Amino acid sequence: MDYVTDRKRAEGLGSAKSGTAHHWSMTVTSWALIVLVPLFVFTFGPMLGKSHEAVLAYFARPFPAIVAALTLLVGMHHFRKGAQTAVEDYVHGGTGRFTIIAVTCVAYALAAAGLFAIAKIAL
Repeated sequence: MDYVTDRKRAEGLGSAKSGTAHHWSMTVTSWALIVLVPLFVFTFGPMLGKSHEAVLAYFARPFPAIVAALTLLVGMHHFRKGAQTAVEDYVHGGTGRFTIIAVTCVAYALAAAGLFAIAKIAL
């Protein structure tokens, strides 16, 4: 029987070379969301309970539409990177690669649908 330590198994494989970029991406999007989410809540909150026409007129203005679009884009980017990390940590092999592709597609689809809806309201 061959007993191999974790260090011996990992030796020679090197790093993936993307850890620092991933970390900075998550850090920057986290700080952006710290600013954007309260801004979104304070721009969206006054419209709760209003009529459909009032909400459409409010989000046709540039500031609320831009805040909603930025929150959506940054949030979906942060979601995609975070979900990718979770999948890489806990799902291995072909299933892991498929799951990362699926999560990426879902994030891009949600971002596209949200941006389409915001553009349709704002324009």
